[in-house]
Amino acid sequence: MFVSPMCQYSSNDKNGKPTNWHMVHLGSRAVGGAGLVMAEASSVSPEGRISPQDIGIWADTQAEAFEPIVDFQAKQGATPAIQLAHAGRKASHTQPWNDSKVLTSTDGGWNIVGPSAIPFDPDWITPKELSLEEIDSIISDFVSAAKRSVKAGFKVIELHFAHGYLACEFMSSLSNHRTDKYGGSLRNRCRFSLDIASAVRNIIPDSMPLLVRISATEYIKGGWDVEDSIELCGWLKEEGVDLIDCSSGGNSSAQDLDTFPGYQVPFSARIRKEVQIPTGAVGLIADPLQAEQTLRNGDADVVLLGRELLRNPYWPLQARDELDNSDDLWPIQYIRARL
Repeated sequence: MFVSPMCQYSSNDKNGKPTNWHMVHLGSRAVGGAGLVMAEASSVSPEGRISPQDIGIWADTQAEAFEPIVDFQAKQGATPAIQLAHAGRKASHTQPWNDSKVLTSTDGGWNIVGPSAIPFDPDWITPKELSLEEIDSIISDFVSAAKRSVKAGFKVIELHFAHGYLACEFMSSLSNHRTDKYGGSLRNRCRFSLDIASAVRNIIPDSMPLLVRISATEYIKGGWDVEDSIELCGWLKEEGVDLIDCSSGGNSSAQDLDTFPGYQVPFSARIRKEVQIPTGAVGLIADPLQAEQTLRNGDADVVLLGRELLRNPYWPLQARDELDNSDDLWPIQYIRARL
């Protein structure tokens, strides 16, 4: 069971460094028995943050701040992982509890970028279309962030290519109207993501797992769909990606989406079967039996939990009890609390 990356918007000095909040947030899930604990979307550049309070790993000081957090997780038996991200046209907003308001460069925000000058929503800022030189620079930012992640002690890296952030924006014909090598055909629209995956794979240890989170569908007519995802995942597999983390949506305010328990599991199952690549299932997985059945059915190789672990960091311990009647994951400090 993996802890899904969940943005905390809590680097309150706005310097991108993880804080004591992140130590407790990530550390408690490690104590709670998760096999892998993934740090939230960590921006590869200041301009790639969703909010000024996002954490990042564009500077050595940020990697150094991660080191004690990573060390603590590992000592609890969890594998420390990090998700690398760039928010693209969805960058520069206030925190969700402050209404996720658009921030301009005059009120604490910054100029945003995207594959094309198309805003996410009519009320949002129109991003600047990236030049080829700027695209190369962002790919280099991902490489530098990956190097820092390795140095900080992370054992797994995930690339965030989902939820309408920059790489996802490039892949979709709704947000990418380019006419150069990064636009037009499906392969061209995926080129940015594939270039990042290839560049990161080439500089991290061969033994280090490289994961990619995708939005398997956009839930909108004419947008990205599961067939596109299957093509993409085949190409990612060729670039050395080890597992696809199957999420969905997030690239259009007009998406038509109905959620229910396990609603994204079919995406994981289909990609796993048709691409022959390990997958992760995520999305409203809350019951231990539901999670176990997802694995036993061959619908995924791992399950990732998000909001359920915000409610209960010790869910894995309780799931282990329920499924196997075993206390071998319980910290000795907590064993007297086991019912």
